[in-house]
Amino acid sequence: MIRDVSHGLRHLGRRTLIDVSHASAGQPHFSTVSMAAMHTRIGFSGMIAMLLVGGCVATNTSVASSHRVPHQLVGAWRSRVQFTTGAFASVKDLEFLYAFNDGGTMTESSNYDGSPPVPPAYGVWRQVGPRDFEAKYLFYATKPPAKFEEITGGGGWSPAGHGELIERITLAEDGQSFTSTIRYSAFDNANKSVDGGGNATGSGSRIKF
Repeated sequence: MIRDVSHGLRHLGRRTLIDVSHASAGQPHFSTVSMAAMHTRIGFSGMIAMLLVGGCVATNTSVASSHRVPHQLVGAWRSRVQFTTGAFASVKDLEFLYAFNDGGTMTESSNYDGSPPVPPAYGVWRQVGPRDFEAKYLFYATKPPAKFEEITGGGGWSPAGHGELIERITLAEDGQSFTSTIRYSAFDNANKSVDGGGNATGSGSRIKF
């Protein structure tokens, strides 16, 4: 496109010389044509400059977007968790698995999700510092059947409220491990706070090939 504009400018210059050579002495034809050509050339020069600048900006934007660095926390992680207070303080081998997704969502499960059987936790995360992150995730709690007949009758494990965990994560400088603090809160089916919550610390490492 720029080459076509330059060709037009050269053609306009030749037209100006031709018009000047055919103009009569003392007539304003030379001045009018020359000024018009000058204004046109200035306009085309401005257009070329805008095209060049626009091309540079578009190129830089394309390069920047193509080299976007994935977020440090995105990926899969495994963490050893130890509660110091609450209902899980007696558990000494608790582990969490995490999947942090680009966009701010996450999934978590533990090696005790089958005792009692509960689904994974789902939540969100955000960055709060250069290497600091905050995650909030929830899971549904269940309670065992009161009688064996409830199992044979298809009752199974019934809902027993939900749990909420808020975790503060600090990544190591190499981005391959983290330490964390966790606050766990328990709620009943009416979303009222109940006993059983507690505090914990975690130590995680990135899962990789």
